[in-house]
Amino acid sequence: MKEGKSFQISQNEVLNAYKAVKANKGAGGVDGVEFEEFDKDWKNRLYRLWNRMASGSYFPKPVRGVEIPKKNGKMRLLGIPTIEDRVAQMVLRNRLEPFVEPIFFDDSYGYRPHKSALDAVGAARERCYQMKWVVEFDIVGLFDNINHEYLMRFVKHYSKEKWVNLYIERCLKAPIVLTDGTVQERTKGTPQGGVISPLLSGLFMHYAFDRWITREFPMCKWERYADDGVIHCVSKKQAKYVLDKLKERMLLCGLEIHPDKSKIVYCQRNNEKIDGETTQFTFLGYCFRPRMVKSKSGVYFMGFTPAVSKDSGKAFRSSIKDAI
Repeated sequence: MKEGKSFQISQNEVLNAYKAVKANKGAGGVDGVEFEEFDKDWKNRLYRLWNRMASGSYFPKPVRGVEIPKKNGKMRLLGIPTIEDRVAQMVLRNRLEPFVEPIFFDDSYGYRPHKSALDAVGAARERCYQMKWVVEFDIVGLFDNINHEYLMRFVKHYSKEKWVNLYIERCLKAPIVLTDGTVQERTKGTPQGGVISPLLSGLFMHYAFDRWITREFPMCKWERYADDGVIHCVSKKQAKYVLDKLKERMLLCGLEIHPDKSKIVYCQRNNEKIDGETTQFTFLGYCFRPRMVKSKSGVYFMGFTPAVSKDSGKAFRSSIKDAI
């Protein structure tokens, strides 16, 4: 593969991006091309993609809308790019990630290298012992509601390569073909199913939430995994104030706190019960609540610990049943 063109994109970048995309597998997009078909002519396909990206003439195809069931019985709409567009997005992600990953806070766990949901659950468990009040929150349709203007402002602050910014913006604006065949233009959001979407949503939430909560409430500890988060507070009064301000902040950023999935929780331990207070919450599939635990010395006491929630356990058993 030759090098060159107006934009400095190497053909090896495209090849390595394809290998990464192929390793993640997944279905094809609106063009109906699956990996088996793509592989038959992969050299020419990747060359044509590189040629368009390097010359400034790359335009992503619409994404394919796919509905998948949520735990509550409702449907979540994913946007699946074509294999070719996933490769292009991987090239963009590989260029942007080294600049934005170092600025992210340690307590941001979603879709990041060397971090996991279990890490977030472990941090929350430890902090529930340190601080007795928690604000549990969930953001309504995060991926579908990210403001393009704000996001591109953040992207351009860290990425100085015009072609990266140009193609990211084109990916954001790519229409979605719904399950009934209608085409929907996109004026906000980044398709949940896109290769670069987790990184872009993380960058947006870095400014919308992470920096804000750290600056405005330095005494509060927090963990966030994408649209799901926990804020630890020293009192119920502080928790109420933080939740009110969080709602205002999200509205200012074009987002909304889920009214049914966000609440104030008392982390009850030993005999410290307060009548009328909510004493459990679910974070990343783990239910935190008062439980009898055994100390290292063999003594039992009432702790506030996580365990797999009923819904998550049911879903896991169902997946095993389906596999069998």
